[in-house]
Amino acid sequence: MPEEVDFPRSGYAIERDLTPLENAPLAYENQDFLDSADGRMIRIMAEYSEPMARFRRERIQDTVVFFGSARFRARDVASKELELLANTGSTQPAPDAEQPASPTEVQTGETTELKLKRAAAAVEMAGYYEDARSLAHLMTDWSSRLPGRRHRFVITSGGGPGIMEAANRGAWEAGGKTIGLNIKLPFEQMPNPYITPALNFNFHYFFMRKYWFAYLAKALVVFPGGFGTLDEMFELLTLAQTHKLAKKMTIVIYGSKYWKNVIDLELLAEKGAIAVSDVDLFQFADTPEEAFRILKEGLTRNHLELETTRNEDPIPDSPAPSAQEVLGPDIARTNS
Repeated sequence: MPEEVDFPRSGYAIERDLTPLENAPLAYENQDFLDSADGRMIRIMAEYSEPMARFRRERIQDTVVFFGSARFRARDVASKELELLANTGSTQPAPDAEQPASPTEVQTGETTELKLKRAAAAVEMAGYYEDARSLAHLMTDWSSRLPGRRHRFVITSGGGPGIMEAANRGAWEAGGKTIGLNIKLPFEQMPNPYITPALNFNFHYFFMRKYWFAYLAKALVVFPGGFGTLDEMFELLTLAQTHKLAKKMTIVIYGSKYWKNVIDLELLAEKGAIAVSDVDLFQFADTPEEAFRILKEGLTRNHLELETTRNEDPIPDSPAPSAQEVLGPDIARTNS
């Protein structure tokens, strides 16, 4: 029965239902709060702390980052057919009118000038896909033999298709761990299948994703790409130029013909927009072997030769212990 409650000051009584309330959600389980503007700081912190915990568990010491176009995708090599995606990171193909002409359309002449140009470009981009795949394989094969208890120079991409897939694929084929830093976008997207599952990340905030690209990277390889590739390349070049990085980064710009048509980097120095010495922040390469030589020399000179005290034990098969396991009694144990 409801209880009658008297309020002396108001001079009237109301009936109150004393049915027990349900437990309120714990703050960290309150999805409405976590998704709100008030929960933004927690979301940002989570995109720092959660990747850091996983990198430590997987014994990742540093990375080599591959940037490049996500829009071109090679189908089965035997089919000789190529496809252009609708947008960066999308799984949906572009409209048929924008697709590269098929071999049949080229032979019969039943195609448009745009589709013919796209066909030539698609063949070129498929070549870059294979070059990225080969370079990632060479890098992983080399780095996997370096001594120490942590994984060195792990191939990292944005986690999507195109050049990103090629980089993860080459590392996977070499038997190494490989990282995908994906980003949540308005259109459909999926991480490529070659990423190491424990190192498959998905970010909401672009700036946190960019933080992780820069924080662990000891080298950068920039393959032909569009707005996103240009954005990421110039951000890291600017960090290197302004000495904001507490490390030396080897930067390879892959495909000199493509990039010298897209932007005249030497002209920036000639016009005084950058220092002449800033041109030395990067090197061009046109073959996987040339790029591998530059990367190997830079990583060895700037990092491996400077590490005078290195643990020569092999990398353990099991994940690294968590903070709770390492610190023990210093952190009070809880039931969850």
